[in-house]
Amino acid sequence: MTDRDPFGEIDELFERLNRELDQLGGQLDTGLPGRGVKVDLAEHDEELVVTADLPGYEKDDIEVTVQERTLTIEADREEETEREDEGDDGPRYHRRERSRTAVSRRIRLPVEVDRADAKARYANGVLTITLPKLTADEGGHTIDVS
Repeated sequence: MTDRDPFGEIDELFERLNRELDQLGGQLDTGLPGRGVKVDLAEHDEELVVTADLPGYEKDDIEVTVQERTLTIEADREEETEREDEGDDGPRYHRRERSRTAVSRRIRLPVEVDRADAKARYANGVLTITLPKLTADEGGHTIDVS
């Protein structure tokens, strides 16, 4: 008997939709969740490695959580406010295109992972998350059938 996870199915649907949109336009901004963070998910023998592009953020702006088989990456930075009047010492913007300050991405993981031993490193705008896989012994408890 397999466990059915309706939320996982919804996540997979969004992932599939995002992949289709990427093929259509790549840079098309739909406002759908997960469109702001590009990720790679690689499976190795003993671990999963997720690499995410998060340029322009500081380490303290980023939050990574794992719940069951879902990895969530969130990044939020405070934006400098524009100059209100001529008396301010700050710059007066003639064009401001870098206004997006918060992004998030949820990724359905292909296997259970050991959350306690997960590690994340952020350098040069790239977040690398290493998630050790749970072995069959760690992942569950065998119940004797009588």
